[in-house]
Amino acid sequence: MTDKHYMQAVALEYGRNKAPTVTAKGDDELARRIVAEAKKQGVYVAEDPRLLAMLSRLDVGQEIPEDMFTAVAVILAWVYWLKGMQPGDEKPK
Repeated sequence: MTDKHYMQAVALEYGRNKAPTVTAKGDDELARRIVAEAKKQGVYVAEDPRLLAMLSRLDVGQEIPEDMFTAVAVILAWVYWLKGMQPGDEKPK
């Protein structure tokens, strides 16, 4: 018997695109690998079941629709704050 719970993950990239874009998504083992790689790369991982449910309906490579901008902006603002960054800092100079 295993202690592992069902898991889902959706990865977003923002900075080089007009809107955040889904770059990876998966369930169970793939989700665990996505989260592990994100943490390894120093990417912050947010746990928001409602946002996950919305984002999981999107395809990899798809930009988030306008009705998700506010929810994603809240997460992005939190990440920028944690990293001591401002929007645009991630773009190559």
